[in-house]
Amino acid sequence: MRSESRSEPPAGPRSEPRSEPRSEQPAGPRSESLAESLDAALLAEAVELSRRSPPSPTAYTVGAVVVGAGPGAARSVGWSRRHDLLDHAEEVALAAFPGDPAGGTLYSSLEPCSRRRSRRHTCTELILAAGIARVVFALREPPLFADCDGAELLARAGVEVVELPGLAAGVLSVNAHLLG
Repeated sequence: MRSESRSEPPAGPRSEPRSEPRSEQPAGPRSESLAESLDAALLAEAVELSRRSPPSPTAYTVGAVVVGAGPGAARSVGWSRRHDLLDHAEEVALAAFPGDPAGGTLYSSLEPCSRRRSRRHTCTELILAAGIARVVFALREPPLFADCDGAELLARAGVEVVELPGLAAGVLSVNAHLLG
């Protein structure tokens, strides 16, 4: 969760929301496989970071990585409960980003929340306010605490959303204290 000292809501998306996810021109097979490999590696890092979170009986254990746009881009990391028991991984990673993350990619082990009781803004709202262009995650949020539709909300706002379920087993393992 982002620790904010101001009381007003975060600014809206930095560009006009799009009604459907962005479509990109197909790149060659080599560049697609490199991009997929990079996505998988950074998402695997987010899953590993989640292991640093102290388990909670009332919240998921999540890790996140934010990577700025462009070559040599800045990056930041976060995990649930890193600084405070109410912290969400995505908000910690966004707050730690050195500069403006607009146009960057957020990797989260779990789908960003769209409903939240512990803080004023959901991770989905924080991602949109930051101008993040892509979100990559491994597992949709199970309905244990809330009915989450973060992926759909992000896509409707024009954010490219990528689900890599091949890494979901690690997320389930880290959250076994909740999911059995």
